[in-house]
Amino acid sequence: MQCDLFYELSVPGYGRDGDAEAEHAVFANTLAQLELADRLGFGAAWLVEHHFMPEYSHSSAPDLVLAAAAQRTQRLRLGLGIVPLPYHHPVQVAERMATLDILSHGRVELGIGRGFSPLEHEVFAAPMAHSRAQMREALDIIRHAFAPTPLRHAGEFYRFPEPLTIQPKPVQQPHPPLWLAAVSPETFTLAAELGLGVLAGPFKPWFMVREDLRRYRRTWPAHHHAPPRAAMTLGVLCLEDGRRARELGRQCMPWFYRLLLEHTRPVLARLYEGYEYYRHLGRLAPLMEKTLSLKTLELLGLVIVGDPAHCRRKLAALATAGVDRVLCAVGAGGLPHDVVCESLEVLAREVIPHLGTGTEAVTP
Repeated sequence: MQCDLFYELSVPGYGRDGDAEAEHAVFANTLAQLELADRLGFGAAWLVEHHFMPEYSHSSAPDLVLAAAAQRTQRLRLGLGIVPLPYHHPVQVAERMATLDILSHGRVELGIGRGFSPLEHEVFAAPMAHSRAQMREALDIIRHAFAPTPLRHAGEFYRFPEPLTIQPKPVQQPHPPLWLAAVSPETFTLAAELGLGVLAGPFKPWFMVREDLRRYRRTWPAHHHAPPRAAMTLGVLCLEDGRRARELGRQCMPWFYRLLLEHTRPVLARLYEGYEYYRHLGRLAPLMEKTLSLKTLELLGLVIVGDPAHCRRKLAALATAGVDRVLCAVGAGGLPHDVVCESLEVLAREVIPHLGTGTEAVTP
């Protein structure tokens, strides 16, 4: 299993005095953490793209943050987790990802999806009912845009008047690794059929994700010879003192998931065409809101909090169940910078070397 990092660029308490200073500090601290993670041997850092979600996520331009990180790191891979394709023209996505791949000397991981926020879809004039079909057509364009031949396309959502020469081209050939964010079981199947790695989480309980991953791995061999790739996002806090980790986790983890529920409530509460499965998940939301605690999150398999031995056991169990990469939201955006760095060092020194990643911890 490979250990990656996952960032929402959370700004707790946003809306109080000193917002700008706190927001600036989150960006500066995140880049410093990525420098540290690069030295420590983590596999990749993934940034989301969200809009209009104060406190929970200020990551509205993740490719710009990763471009800055590319200049401050050497080995750490840089993941977009994810680019919501209905919000962007696919030709521009291909151009920006190729540019980032050049700036990072071939370290980009491109996650794609269709987004889940009704407000985002409305603001960016992307009807939710069409989002799955639009995403598939955009993915096809992006794959062709990375190729050396001119791009021709005439489809339902995009049509080009003449063959296009797309520049620049990515360093990685034929293109950066592609991943698909998956929530519904049929999306896991789609990822297998399209030959995409699958990104699960962070708000779907593990017992459901486990079945989805089985479906994904069963479907894959009929379509591809290369091995499948499955990743899952988790809130993680690992400290030498497990009791201290749990005391801190009781504060930051419920805060993170409470805001996540608030921002997903619109699509969970109503039936949107193409998002029927979210309505199914919405039945779990009231129960989670009433009992949201570190213990509840642990029972649902959404977080791992404790000392190194505990974290090793939990991560090893995920690896056995078919998770190839775990995207660790260390502290889930609710911890001081120094505690996040402390946890990164403990993970690198006492957990990663036991997971068979092929990486070794490095003393910072």
